Amino acid sequence: MSKEKLYKHPEEDSFDLTNMVREGVPFPYFNNLSNQIHFGLEEWSSYLHLSERTIQRYKKENKSFDPLYSERILEIELLYKKGIVVFGVADNFYTWMDTISIPLGSVKPKDLLDTGFGIEAIYDELGRIEFGVLA
Repeated sequence: MSKEKLYKHPEEDSFDLTNMVREGVPFPYFNNLSNQIHFGLEEWSSYLHLSERTIQRYKKENKSFDPLYSERILEIELLYKKGIVVFGVADNFYTWMDTISIPLGSVKPKDLLDTGFGIEAIYDELGRIEFGVLA
């Protein structure tokens, strides 16, 4: 009988986060996250640079994601947690992610989730919003 390892709050413990990446994000964790932040397979496919079919195979085989993909999944999760804190209401943050942002190069922030640099740019913008530096 296999027991899925539970991580308390990976965003608060870099060792848990590192281990979670190394061990791979389990598909049920990924599925739960997808439901929370309202991402479909098409979006994840774009952000992870994986085909939808490959993601479906992870589901069918109940596999954990490889470390490369696990890291991106967790980066996105942590970004969304930060964004919800900054905006105070999840729906407000989700709306912002889907709205063209001039400071982010006149693209929707969500469109930047396919690279680490894009995720970092969103974090930076969230920091400016959080502290009222909008210029």
